[in-house]
Amino acid sequence: MVSFDHRDPGTPETVWAEAFAARDIPAADEGVDRLVVVAAHPDDESLGAAGTIARAVARGIPVDVLVVTDGEGSHPESPSVTPASLALWRRDELTTAMARLGLLTPPTFLGLPDGGTDGHRDAIATALTAVLAAASADERVLVVSPWRGDGHRDHRVVGEIAEEVGARAGARVRAYPIWLWHWGTPADVPWDRMEAVALDDAARAAKARALDAHVSQTHPLSAAAGDEALLHPGMQAHFARAVELLIAPEPPRPVVGEAEADARVTSGSMDAAYFDGMYERHDDPWGFDSRWYEERKRRIVTATLPRERYDAAFEAGCSTGALTVELAARCDRVLAVDLAEAAVDRARDRLAGRAGVEIRRAALPAEWPDGVFDLIVLSEVAYYWGDADLDRALTACVGSLRPGGHLVACHWRHPVAEYPRTGDDVHAALAAHPGLRRLVRHEEEDFVLEVFGAPGAGSVAREGGLLP
Repeated sequence: MVSFDHRDPGTPETVWAEAFAARDIPAADEGVDRLVVVAAHPDDESLGAAGTIARAVARGIPVDVLVVTDGEGSHPESPSVTPASLALWRRDELTTAMARLGLLTPPTFLGLPDGGTDGHRDAIATALTAVLAAASADERVLVVSPWRGDGHRDHRVVGEIAEEVGARAGARVRAYPIWLWHWGTPADVPWDRMEAVALDDAARAAKARALDAHVSQTHPLSAAAGDEALLHPGMQAHFARAVELLIAPEPPRPVVGEAEADARVTSGSMDAAYFDGMYERHDDPWGFDSRWYEERKRRIVTATLPRERYDAAFEAGCSTGALTVELAARCDRVLAVDLAEAAVDRARDRLAGRAGVEIRRAALPAEWPDGVFDLIVLSEVAYYWGDADLDRALTACVGSLRPGGHLVACHWRHPVAEYPRTGDDVHAALAAHPGLRRLVRHEEEDFVLEVFGAPGAGSVAREGGLLP
C-alpha cells in the first residue's frame, strides 16, 4: 500500500501525456466474446474501464459488471450525508452510468463493507466465480478489475481475487489503474505489462456521460467541511484521455535451480521476491510511517515491555525501521534484520549515526543470528513463515533468549490470502511452546500483542520487588 491524500494536487496529466508519447504501448487484445468488469467501489468501473465497456457494447459483446462495495466510506467526515444514504446514492449513480454506456444487464452489487474487502475474500471470489460460470465453455472472456498496485487496500484485494479467480476459470485478466495516476509517477508504472485501449469519439463521449453520473464523487456534497469532492478536476483530467490503460498480470517469477525450488516447496514461506516487489512499487508498502493505526500499535508494543531498559534486543523483520527507532530508545544494543534489501537500506538511513544499532539483511529463520538477547521482537513477521520455518524460528527464539528474557510478538489478525497463516495461528503456536510463558496478552479486533518470558521471567511487579 502507498499513502496518499485525494486532496493533494497529485501528478499533473501533462506529465502522463509526455510519458505516453515517449512510449510505444501495445494495443490491448479486444477480441473477446464476453467482458466482465469488477469494481471495488461504484465509479471504479467508469473511471478505469467505461471506454472499454462502451466499445464492447457497440460490438454487441455482453458485459457483466460486479460491484464489490457500495462506496459508503468515501466521505467519512460528512456532516450532511450518512454512510447508508451515500451507499444508496452511489448505487444509483453507477446504475445510471452503466445505462448511459448502453449496458443491458443490470450491475450486480455485493454490498460488502467499504474498506473491509480483505475480510470478505471468499464472498468476492464466490460471486466472481458465479459470474464467470455463466459464460459458455467456448466463450473468450476478458476480466478487468482494479490494479492490485493502485495504492488502495480495496483495489489491491479485489485485483488479487480477480486475477486468481479469472485465471482459474481460463479467462484473460487485465487490471485498470485509477489512483496510480494521482500519487504515482512514470517510474511507478510497469510499462512492460501495459496495454492500450484506444477510444474513438463515440467511446470517449459515452465515458464522459458515465463519469458525469457520479456526482457524489466529482462535486461537493455540500459547502460544509467534510463534503468536498473526492475527485478534483486535476484527478478527473486523467480519465478524459483518448485511451484507457490496462496492465497484464505479472508473470510467475522463474525459480533458479532445483535446490531453490525444493526450499520454497518444503518451507511454504513467503520468498524474497514478494517483499522486493512490494518495496519496488511503494516507499512505505504497509503504511508504517503514514498510518495512525501503525503509530498507535508501536506505542502499545513499547508500553507492554516489562522492563524500562534492555541490554540487547533482536528485531526480526524490521522493514524500514519505524519500530527499530522505538526499541533503540529502550535498549543498549539493537540488531534488526529484514529480508528485503530496499527495506534494509531505508532502515539504515533512518537510524544512521544511532549508537548501538545494527541493521542487517538476513533470510530468517535460516540465517538466525548468533548470540543471546534479553529481548526478541516478532512484529508482523511470523505469519510469512510456513510450518517448518515457524517451528525453526520459535526454536531459535527460545534458544536465543537469555534466562529471564522477553519475547514480544504482535500480528495482524485478519486473514490475507497469500500468507501461509494468520496472526492468531502464530500466537497459538507461541502459547503452545514449552519454553515460553505468557506474561501479557492484548487483543483487539485487528491485532494481537503478547509478551512471553523465558524461564525465570516474572511479572513487572515481582521484578520490581512489589511481590515476593
